[in-house]
Amino acid sequence: MSVSARPRLLVPGLVPRDPSRERHRVRRGAATALLLEPDDRLTIRDLDGGQRAEVTVLGSQREAFGGLGLTADGDATVLQALASRPSGAGEILEAVASRGTDPASARAAVLFGSSARPGAELTVRADEPLLVVVGAPENVAEVVEGGVPASDLELVLARARPLEDDGPTLPEPLAEPRLDFQVDRASALAYEVRAGEYIQIVDVRGRQCSDFLAFNTVKLDSGKERGLDSTATRSLMGSAYPQPGLYSRFFDPDLEPLVEVVRDTVGRHDTFGLACTAKYYEDLGYFGHVNCSDNFNAELEPYTIEPRKGWPAINFFYNTSFDADNAYVLDEPWSRPGDYVLLRAATDLVCLSSACPDDIDAANGWNPTEVHVRVYPAKERFSAAIAHRVTPDAEPKLTRETPFHTRTSALTTRFTEYNGYWLPTSYSNHGAVDEYWACRERAAIMDLSPLRKFEVLGPDALALLQATLTRDVSRLADGQVVYTAMCNETGGMLDDGTVFRLGADNFRWIGGSEYGGVWLREQAERLGLRAWVKESTDDLANVAVQGPLSREILTGLVWTAPAQTPFAELRWFRFSVSRLGGPTGIPLIASRTGYSGELGYELFCHPRDATALWDAVLEAGTSRGLSPLGLEALDMLRIEAGLIFAGYEFDDQVDPFEAGIGFTVPVDKEADYVGKEALVERRAHPQRTLVGLELEGNETAGHGDCVHVGRSQVGVVTSGTRSPLLGKNVALCRLAVQYAGLGTEVEVGKLDGHQKRIPATVVRFPFYDPEKTRPRA
Repeated sequence: MSVSARPRLLVPGLVPRDPSRERHRVRRGAATALLLEPDDRLTIRDLDGGQRAEVTVLGSQREAFGGLGLTADGDATVLQALASRPSGAGEILEAVASRGTDPASARAAVLFGSSARPGAELTVRADEPLLVVVGAPENVAEVVEGGVPASDLELVLARARPLEDDGPTLPEPLAEPRLDFQVDRASALAYEVRAGEYIQIVDVRGRQCSDFLAFNTVKLDSGKERGLDSTATRSLMGSAYPQPGLYSRFFDPDLEPLVEVVRDTVGRHDTFGLACTAKYYEDLGYFGHVNCSDNFNAELEPYTIEPRKGWPAINFFYNTSFDADNAYVLDEPWSRPGDYVLLRAATDLVCLSSACPDDIDAANGWNPTEVHVRVYPAKERFSAAIAHRVTPDAEPKLTRETPFHTRTSALTTRFTEYNGYWLPTSYSNHGAVDEYWACRERAAIMDLSPLRKFEVLGPDALALLQATLTRDVSRLADGQVVYTAMCNETGGMLDDGTVFRLGADNFRWIGGSEYGGVWLREQAERLGLRAWVKESTDDLANVAVQGPLSREILTGLVWTAPAQTPFAELRWFRFSVSRLGGPTGIPLIASRTGYSGELGYELFCHPRDATALWDAVLEAGTSRGLSPLGLEALDMLRIEAGLIFAGYEFDDQVDPFEAGIGFTVPVDKEADYVGKEALVERRAHPQRTLVGLELEGNETAGHGDCVHVGRSQVGVVTSGTRSPLLGKNVALCRLAVQYAGLGTEVEVGKLDGHQKRIPATVVRFPFYDPEKTRPRA
């Protein structure tokens, strides 16, 4: 019998623990220090290519570059910069100074550089005990002025003599904790928390549930038992469980908040099931099995709380859902080693955390382990965040504030997590409808910094984009922009976005997904191309200024050099490298692009200049009725204009023709590209296409609503809105081509799709300005 060489299970991101092997990241503009022993091997890897590495090697009281077989040939600019602003790098600076070297004048062996290929690496072996500091310097020239963005380095340390294995490494504390303790496997612990304090619950080894109870201490002291109430919480928050942001609180039966979710690096929990009970195990034939509810009862004995056979708990990391038949199902947790939730107490609390003992199903990945809890003082401040991983094995990234946040947060408290950043949904004293009309009639400004930007550079940059995008990028002139699709081998859309051509071998890809950059690097490697893909999202903040008065507002602000197209003369999908206010002003890139269906522009600047740019635009535009604009108004604008959105109009199962952007797939592009063959077939034999629907009555259609002709479903609504300008309900719909003709009558299904339907008619779209006369104006 043959045995397949393929593994039986793939679990990227759950790398088996190896005490002899360590991985570390060197962040751009920062440094990482490691202690090496004789015969340890250190691999220094340039992940994205083109990134210089500075390696400082120190013995007990001297430089010791020879101990790694290296030679000092430059300054350790990162260490020197840290020495000039030591906050946040004190430990590294102290370690360097303790070995007889002044960080302010430290030297380094310089590795890699601008010509290094992605994945370039060097492995060195230690001949003696060493302190090694690796820095990833920022580049001198800024991206907005034509520079190349810096990127991270990776360090892989292979220990000749593995350190004693004390189990998985806990994540570093977020601050100095007041309480710091482990909840052992199959146990529970009670602890007291004061109002305003933070509770961090850490899944130490991954795939482990932790049930959580909290009781209002003041009410307990008065004889009232008021704990977390999942039903009250779901009703008030409008979701299965709270998450960081506007709807982040857990409530008690009196509808008073007990805790707020500040951070969540997992995003999958449960508020429907009880903490595991003796009865659960008994009913499955496991008698006398330890369980969370009994463990909670034992810990609650010192308090005036009656024991229960089953405790309704918040089951952190417990992965449950309801299937199509409304069955309550579970699977292994999503949590990885070191994942956590961070809560903030709204009042004094008695809390309990368990390390669930369930070993008879997938609830704890079939192997219950420990949980760790830390409580931080109320004086600390932690950012609200959700964690994102661009690939399953990538490091998590926490939600961030954009460079314009100090300005937008002064105008609203209504923020939502969007693409890894906090963005306003609408603004105080405005609201979505008012913001919408400002854009249609005057002008509006919107923060679009979460768009992902990547510099595509090198002699094969054009070849890479030709091989990965549907448009013919070779036809793009310097200073021109093109909108295009990025597809996989089956023709499904990975992303849509714009390409800016800055020079013969210099391009900028701007899309919605961070994965677009990862995929471009993979394709460059597959094709053997000399092209570098460097993320510049952190180097370019950008706002959109959209509306019929946008040119009038910006013309006096944006200065262009004689070698650039004057701002007022920019045509649609053109850009100029420019400055704010004059030849010595803030450097900008001004493009005549947008996502509103109106005349509009996008302005890109360095993040440190973001507030100055925002202030200048607001000052120039206030007298002309300029308004800030949030996501809710943007959605109305883009649906009216027939502009598509990832996860709604397209995903990797939908081709550009089905997504309504077939114009991005030219028939005459000779160059081969990923998905070309599939798209030729899909063009010849279309099954579905994007259409506009106009609905009767005042009830809107929503994403995912089924569309019927008779009993049969023939389509699905991708987006819907009530159009303020048209005074009608409109929707974008992916519809079978047999029913896509103008004037075809269909029905939008509500409830189960049959009991309630809204008559609709296929109409021309875009609904607003279908000839695009306004953005071309």
